[in-house]
Amino acid sequence: MRVAIGSKNPAKILAVEEAFKFLSAEVISIDAHSGVSEQPMSDDETIKGAVNRALEAAERGEAQIGIGLEGGVQQTHYGLVLCNWGALAAKGMEPLIAGGARIPLPEEIAKRLLAGEELGPVMDEYARKRNVRKNEGAVGIFTEGQVNRSEMFLHVMKLLVGQYEYKIKRNEGSNRKRDDSTNF
Repeated sequence: MRVAIGSKNPAKILAVEEAFKFLSAEVISIDAHSGVSEQPMSDDETIKGAVNRALEAAERGEAQIGIGLEGGVQQTHYGLVLCNWGALAAKGMEPLIAGGARIPLPEEIAKRLLAGEELGPVMDEYARKRNVRKNEGAVGIFTEGQVNRSEMFLHVMKLLVGQYEYKIKRNEGSNRKRDDSTNF
């Protein structure tokens, strides 16, 4: 099975590889476009970015499965929170989606994002590090390393792979029942 992830981000690639390691899948990465803003500002926009990446990755990677993982933020009554969504695109089925952990962002970070800045560069400056988004991510910084970005996306990947396996088994079961019913 060939799986294409629509990203070159090492944290996302690691999550996909880990989720598919028991399925003997070949994982390739494709630089796919999200089709949304650099800083998705809602669940809907973040989901759309994940779905777009998954569809493009499957097509361009000539893969049975395309994966899109997208990080964004969502305004809530409690402030701006991190959100992350994933999508799995496979031939013959609608894209599957799954969301992950959420934590509130400090007000000083939220203000900058609401003013139009992107989380990645803001986090690099805030943490005085380079490429936070390719390593621990904002979630790693704000959880003191208890959860890193790859682990956060691995949870989303497990939700996607589990849904995919469920649908495949369900479809096999209904095909078997139809076949059995015609063999009288």
